[in-house]
Amino acid sequence: MTKIAITHLGLCTPLGDDPHTVLRHLLDGDTQGMRWRDDLIPDSRVLVGMVTTELPEIAPDLQRFDCRNNQLLQRAAEQIAPTVEAAKTQYGADRIGIVLGTSTSGIARGEKALAYRAEHGVLPADYLYSKQELGNSCDFLQHYFELSGPCYTVSTACSSSAKVFASAKRLLETNVCDMVIVGGADSLCKLTLNGFHSLESVSKTHCQPFSRNRDGINIGEGAALFTLTLGEAEWLLAGVGESSDAHHISSPHPEGEGAVAAIEMALKDAEIAPSQVGYINLHGTATMKNDAMESRALLKVFGDQLPPVSSTKPLTGHALGAAGALEAAFSLLLLSALNQHQGLPPQVGDGLWDDDNPALPFVSQGQTQALDYVMSNSFAFGGSNASVIFSKGAKG
Repeated sequence: MTKIAITHLGLCTPLGDDPHTVLRHLLDGDTQGMRWRDDLIPDSRVLVGMVTTELPEIAPDLQRFDCRNNQLLQRAAEQIAPTVEAAKTQYGADRIGIVLGTSTSGIARGEKALAYRAEHGVLPADYLYSKQELGNSCDFLQHYFELSGPCYTVSTACSSSAKVFASAKRLLETNVCDMVIVGGADSLCKLTLNGFHSLESVSKTHCQPFSRNRDGINIGEGAALFTLTLGEAEWLLAGVGESSDAHHISSPHPEGEGAVAAIEMALKDAEIAPSQVGYINLHGTATMKNDAMESRALLKVFGDQLPPVSSTKPLTGHALGAAGALEAAFSLLLLSALNQHQGLPPQVGDGLWDDDNPALPFVSQGQTQALDYVMSNSFAFGGSNASVIFSKGAKG
């Protein structure tokens, strides 16, 4: 089996922007990245996962890409820049691809432009519609690194930046690229907050995945980037599964048929048995239908072999198009040498599980587990599902 190495990682999350800090907050179940905002939904306070680190300025020659989404992305990009520069020398700029996931892009800039127009009658002089196009971040990153290989965006709602790993796998295995930069970025904006609010899917307080008291999601933001090549490294992309159940435009299949298909495909791709997975990062949005579906899907695939599970969304919020990338990063950190005691992120919440759904082995504070394989699940609107399995490499 061809091995796909994940050689480097860049982070910009509500839990921090360096591996040590993010891992510490992850294992502590730290919710300090969640902040109350009163400027996103009219006449409402809403709890969101927010990046509070100082973000870099977009360079003057790249001002056409200037927006918060790309600032988040640049913070992550700075951390993988030496790897990319070395790869340009080794392979050439045309042999390095970029595949990103997003759902917001720079839409917040468009919101500000419309507010300006409402007050002044014209759009701001520096307004560019292209900042809110879904391909904007991918285009920005290609110019930032001065690359000329394949460059495209996956935008399938909450599975966007999980599916990019499947895209990278294809580009590498077909010899289209020697390195692929993958990841995702999403930023807080009124469009998504009000959209989910109109669906009555935004929690009135801290989200409670799988609780009988759950009432919806907290939205979050962030960015994560990875460099992938063929070969060995501390981390490997072991397997990917994708499916589309197309059950409903916004509701998953109640028995999780598409989720089951994606999970089983990932296990088959990784050539492992369910019992070999040491931990599952759940999609776990805290909506009524997702948590019911996901618990049923997991029981169907794993049965009595279910490993410890948890959702990290109470720590970061649901970063939508960036959620898959953030949770992939968390999965890699759990497999890294930094996690000396093989700790797991605890399930944060009230502990009052929904008796109408199958019981899951949720991680408790301080719990440890031998980890060779970690699975991360992402299930999106329209039944677009992705399951990704990561493993330790020979250099791990």
